[in-house]
Amino acid sequence: MAIYIYNSDELAAIEKACIITAEVLDEIEEIIKVGSSTYDIDSLVKDIITKSGGKPAFLGYNGFPASTCISINEEVVHGIPSREVRLNDGDIVGIDIGVYYNGFYGDSARSYAIGRITGQAELLLKTTKDALYAGISKCVVGNRISDISNAVETTVSKCGFSPVREFIGHGIGKNLHEEPSIPNYGEPGKGPRIKNGMVFAIEPMINMGTPEVDVLKDGWTVVTRDRKISAHFEHTVCVIDGTAKILTRGKDFY
Repeated sequence: MAIYIYNSDELAAIEKACIITAEVLDEIEEIIKVGSSTYDIDSLVKDIITKSGGKPAFLGYNGFPASTCISINEEVVHGIPSREVRLNDGDIVGIDIGVYYNGFYGDSARSYAIGRITGQAELLLKTTKDALYAGISKCVVGNRISDISNAVETTVSKCGFSPVREFIGHGIGKNLHEEPSIPNYGEPGKGPRIKNGMVFAIEPMINMGTPEVDVLKDGWTVVTRDRKISAHFEHTVCVIDGTAKILTRGKDFY
């Protein structure tokens, strides 16, 4: 499938879906705390998205049973919310949501510290977020897709962390997942040239230990093979006037 080049009207529509996505993540922060169940977080996400006039993009996507991917500690991505799972002091949790609004999609993820976490966990969160912005900085007309990938890998490898290889960023817009694929590792200077009108979901998934992962028996939840913790941050960005514009910018997540 070719990479979509979106016009100004389409970019405005994508941005609206992304604004809702960021607003939802802002609004749910008050219940991302010790004792909250992942089911309650998911229910609130669904309620806010629906009241905004949108639809949860993940609900039913390839059979996914919830509106939100909620992944705790060694869970990398695609964790399924549950009434039985509650957030505990010392956890880190990744919240990933997508919104479908008037024919277009937005996608964003943030990882949070629950209570008091270790210094290494704090470093993992900071480094993963730094890697996201390093990748975004390479979304410049004339660069290649792998320049994004290399910036992510370079940032995290300095701290001894590992980018997940099996799950990657992607194009987004009319579809939740479009070309191009955007790995979080690799040599620079490869892949398609970046052009104005392209829209990307850039999402470093970074492990404290080795990059290897497994999928649990539920068919969705991805965990680190060594069971060390993992962090995940994601923005949807468009390329306009030669550089990246972050479409899922929230009040606390610059």
